[in-house]
Amino acid sequence: MIISRTPFRISLAGGGTDLKEFYRHEPGAVLSFAIDKYMYITVNRYFDDSIFLKYSKSELVASARQIRHPLWRECLIQSGLHRAIEMTSMADIPGGTGLGSSSSFTVGTLHALSAFKGEFQTAEELAQGACYIEIERIKDPIGKQDQYIAAYGGFQFIEFMPDESVKVNPVIISEKTREALFSRMILFYTGMRRKAGPILRKARDGFNEKMGSLRRLKELAYFAKERIQKGDVDAIGPILHEGWEIKKSLTGKVSNGVIDQIYQKALKAGAVGGKILGAGGGGFLLLFCPQSRRQSVLRALKDWRQIPFKFEPEGSKIIHVSR
Repeated sequence: MIISRTPFRISLAGGGTDLKEFYRHEPGAVLSFAIDKYMYITVNRYFDDSIFLKYSKSELVASARQIRHPLWRECLIQSGLHRAIEMTSMADIPGGTGLGSSSSFTVGTLHALSAFKGEFQTAEELAQGACYIEIERIKDPIGKQDQYIAAYGGFQFIEFMPDESVKVNPVIISEKTREALFSRMILFYTGMRRKAGPILRKARDGFNEKMGSLRRLKELAYFAKERIQKGDVDAIGPILHEGWEIKKSLTGKVSNGVIDQIYQKALKAGAVGGKILGAGGGGFLLLFCPQSRRQSVLRALKDWRQIPFKFEPEGSKIIHVSR
């Protein structure tokens, strides 16, 4: 039996510039970090030649091409494993909430399958493989940032080049700066789940007219990295706020009345910035506030579920191997 553990992520700035529609014209850039919330994938040899899958549903099929779950179907086909496999998935956080769960699922599956075959894959290979499956095979309207942070982990400044190459640059900061940054962030679950695909497809409408806004989001990613590396973590709140306002301008599906009300309540209580993570429309709300206003913000949003989180320095890893 093989078990892989792959982290979820929080993206601070630059989301949208990892889409091909943007980076084919000029490099995109995203500032992102992994957190201590994970996707777990188990792979075991099944007792007969069937394939048995357990996720939110169960499937028992004769071959990989009969699998209904698109990501698992493509991962198994790409791995050359067509029979006698049992797989399960478990996660600390539900999918469709903006923490990059589908890409963590894909990266973790590829990692577990390669280990099951007795093969080693680098973080770069895992990220590339997940991008190929999600973007090229499944045709999901997503970018590349989630696959890379899931594979690499840590705190990364990721650049997406017109030639399809990706540069993963670790953000080097002191432990003191990292603690100061994380102590100012609060994560709330809105209770709303959504499918990212329809929101991202809507955001792509009239993409050329949105290039100016996306360039500003890229600038914010560079600026956020620079300020953090200089220890100026309080600059991140206004950066998040501006990025959120830009993101809402790209499509009306990113936010709604409930989310806007929550966010305004948080600002009045002392938060200086924030954003809905991922494509928007629900999921998790990240808030940034001075330590002196933290309790005020928590009281103001006491009816919403706070999710404590920590920084995760590692990417996808194999945590159990048995024969």
